[in-house]
Parts: sequence; structure tokens; C-alpha cells
Amino acid sequence: MEITQQQTIAVSAWKQKVTDYNQLVKTRLTFLVVLSAVITYATASFSAGINAIDLVILAVGGFLVTGAANGINQIIEKNYDKLMVRTANRPVATNRMSNMEAALASSAMGVAGVIIIATYLNALAGFIAFVSLVLYAFIYTPMKRISPISVFVGAFPGALPVLIGYTAFSNQITYEALILFGVQFFWQFPHFWSIAWILDDDYKRAGFKMLPTHDKDKTSALITLAFTVCLLPIGLMPTFEGFSGITSGIIAIAGGLVLSYFAWRLYQTCDNKDAKRLMFASFLYLPLVQFAYLFDKI
Repeated sequence: MEITQQQTIAVSAWKQKVTDYNQLVKTRLTFLVVLSAVITYATASFSAGINAIDLVILAVGGFLVTGAANGINQIIEKNYDKLMVRTANRPVATNRMSNMEAALASSAMGVAGVIIIATYLNALAGFIAFVSLVLYAFIYTPMKRISPISVFVGAFPGALPVLIGYTAFSNQITYEALILFGVQFFWQFPHFWSIAWILDDDYKRAGFKMLPTHDKDKTSALITLAFTVCLLPIGLMPTFEGFSGITSGIIAIAGGLVLSYFAWRLYQTCDNKDAKRLMFASFLYLPLVQFAYLFDKI
């Protein structure tokens, strides 16, 4: 059958629309966020038996809520995304997607995600999901141009997927849940500050104040190091408190030492190469440690 020009155009337009929504929700980043919630749910529920259906519901609801937060973020930052190389081609920034379309899609995803989690899991998990969405989209996002404290504020919604995953099973915020929350909370500082260090010029073009002192200096590097070192005792706490075993404790300490070493190197050199090493190490640290906590339940 001969393909008409109109059909070719329609297929091309459809592929572009799929690409645009992929960029709107930041699919890969969203999957990583959902992964932390899913791993934590499995860790919390392992001894009682993991419910595969609840796990899928958590993943779907979590994806929708996180995707909604990312979409709202791009609406608010539309004019600033145009100024940065890494975000200039986003669908809202380029007007390939209107503010109205992005707002409707993001609102629908956010409402659906919260309702799914609250209805099919429990109200507490749904409430935390809602708080996470509001904190990220409407408090952290506008604060990025006001003060470097935004990274501290953003670390709360960034770590709340852990609480969502834990409470999805337990329907309560336990001491163990708070410790696991703490691990992800403090992990975000070396992770995001190393990224901010590398992208400093891009962020400054948009007026974003992401580094602790708003500059790539010794003080910013020292603050990054201090927060990174905090992962050493916090990463060991699940083992110390008896929630996890020796193996995960060793892995958490080893991972924390590696991150601390790279943060120390960044403090010594203030060089982008060491910031990149810290960034890549942080990508490995979180899933490695979270899976270790899970496997120690076996």
C-alpha cells in the first residue's frame, strides 16, 4: 500500500508529540524517582510478602505524580529554559507545546496519580505524594532563582518517594522509614551540587542560584563535602538499628567513603573533572545502597 504524504506528515507529527511528552515528564529521571519508591516498598514489605499488584499501582501512581511535577516545573521555568543550552529544546520552551496543553496534561497526571495512590494503597501515601508534588512544583521551582537554599528545600520532595514507598505498605511513618528518607535526603546534596558545579554557566544564564555560595569556590566545595560526609553515619544507621544486616552496612560505608573522597578532591581542586567524578559516583551510590538494604532482608 502506498504511503501518502499526509500519512507521512501525520506519523512524523505523532512521533514528535511522543517525544515532547517524553521530555515534559522527563521519563528517565521519573523512572529513577519511581525506582526509589518501589525499592523502599519492597524493603518495607519483604518480610510480610511483597504484593506485586500494589507494587505496580505504586509505580504507576508515582510515575504520574513525578511526571506532573516535572511538567509544572517546565511551565513555570519556560522563559528561563530558553536561556540554557541543556533545556532550550524542551517542548514548552520552544512552543511546540502550549502552556495550556502542558498544564492540562500535568494537572491530569497529578490528580490521577494522587487518587490512584490514595485509593488503592492508602490515604497517608497519597497525602505524601500530594505534598511532594506541591513542594517540588510550587515551592522549590520558584526558589531556584531566589536563593541557594532551594537545594535544601528541594531535597525534601526529592526524598519523599522513599516515604511514599514505605507508607504504601505500612500506612505509618516509622523510625526505619525516616532513616531511609534521611539517606536519600543527604544523598541529594553531593548529587545536585556536583551537577550544579558542572552546569554553573548554564544555570547562571537563567539566574538560577544552585551552588551553596552561588559560585564555584572553596566554600561551596567545603559545604558539599560536609553534607557528603553525613552519608557515612546515616547510611550505617539501618544496620546499627537492626533494620538491615552487616552486608548493607559495609556497602553503605564503602559507598559513602567513595563519595566523600570525590567530594574531598573537589574541595582540593575546584575542578569540573572532579565534580563529574562525584556526580557519576552519586548516580551509582543510591541504587546500590537501596538494593543492599533490600537484599539484606532476604
